[in-house]
Amino acid sequence: MREVLFLRDREFPIVVATVLASAPTGLTPLGLVMFGLETVTAENFDGWRRGMIVRRSIIRSDEGLRERELLKSSRLAAAIESALVTEEVDPAAAALVAPFGVLVFETALTEWLDADPDAGDVRPLPEVLRATLARLRTLTA
Repeated sequence: MREVLFLRDREFPIVVATVLASAPTGLTPLGLVMFGLETVTAENFDGWRRGMIVRRSIIRSDEGLRERELLKSSRLAAAIESALVTEEVDPAAAALVAPFGVLVFETALTEWLDADPDAGDVRPLPEVLRATLARLRTLTA
C-alpha cells in the first residue's frame, strides 16, 4: 500500500529539476523554483485532484505514512536545491530557497485540495501557488 501511495514521489523532484533547466534566463532563485512548480502543476494535477484527496486522507490516518510524506518533502527540497546549483545559483541561496519553495507548494496544495468544487472554489493549482507566495510575501514584508 505504501508504494502505491508514494508512486509518483520519486518522479516529481526529477521532473521539477528538469523543468528548472528549461526556465527562461534572468529569473531570481525563487522565480526559478516557482517557474518549475507552476509548470509541473499546470500539466497534470487537475486530473489527479480527486485521487490526491483520498491519498491525503489515508496518509493523515497513519503516523508512518505521515513520516514518509515528510521524507518526500525533504527529497523534493533537495532536488530543487541541486537543480538550482546546477543552474548556477549560489549554493547558500539555493539551500535557503528550496525548502521555502516546498513550503509554498505544500501550503498551496493543501488549500487547493481543501477547496469545495460544489461552491466553485477550485482554482487552477498554479494560480493558488502564486496567491500563496503573494500572501507569504505580505506576511514577511
